[in-house]
Amino acid sequence: MNGLSRRHIILSGGAVLGLAACGNGVGGQGGARLDARVDATRDYVRANFPGATAEIANAAGVLYMPVVTEAGFGFGGAYGRGALRINDVTVDYYSATQASWGLQIGAQQYSHVLVFRTQEALSKFRAADGWAAGTDIVYALPDGGAAAGIETTTTLSPVVAYVFGQSGFIAGATLNGTKYSRIIP
Repeated sequence: MNGLSRRHIILSGGAVLGLAACGNGVGGQGGARLDARVDATRDYVRANFPGATAEIANAAGVLYMPVVTEAGFGFGGAYGRGALRINDVTVDYYSATQASWGLQIGAQQYSHVLVFRTQEALSKFRAADGWAAGTDIVYALPDGGAAAGIETTTTLSPVVAYVFGQSGFIAGATLNGTKYSRIIP
């Protein structure tokens, strides 16, 4: 017998695959790339939405999600990555994931910003294992592309989401139910 059996090949292949799966983002350039995208998103908001800029300046923290990609045909999903900033300094990175089903079809990409107006809302977000957007959040959509407006329904909300930069089309799915989880990019 030559010492190389099918069992050894399978075990060696499994070990190689297992080690390959252990890679993580520590020491990689993922954080720098994501920070650059977040900077571009922040600058875009400042240049195009004066109402949101004032809101962000007074926030306890802001989660920027530069690009979220969503697609659905009956079953659907969305994914994006971003950064949580406090006083315009990145403190954590997050992913946003969503799964949905129902009458839906299409694909789109968009950006969004979550503004945590109170320290309590920010603390709940950061302490949660995975925070799901839903009843605690109110959406302020840009009005005609000129300014994101806050209505009386949003003035008392602890978290406000600004959704903008939509491209593509999807019918029947919303941002509601999106789960945010801390990541290492």
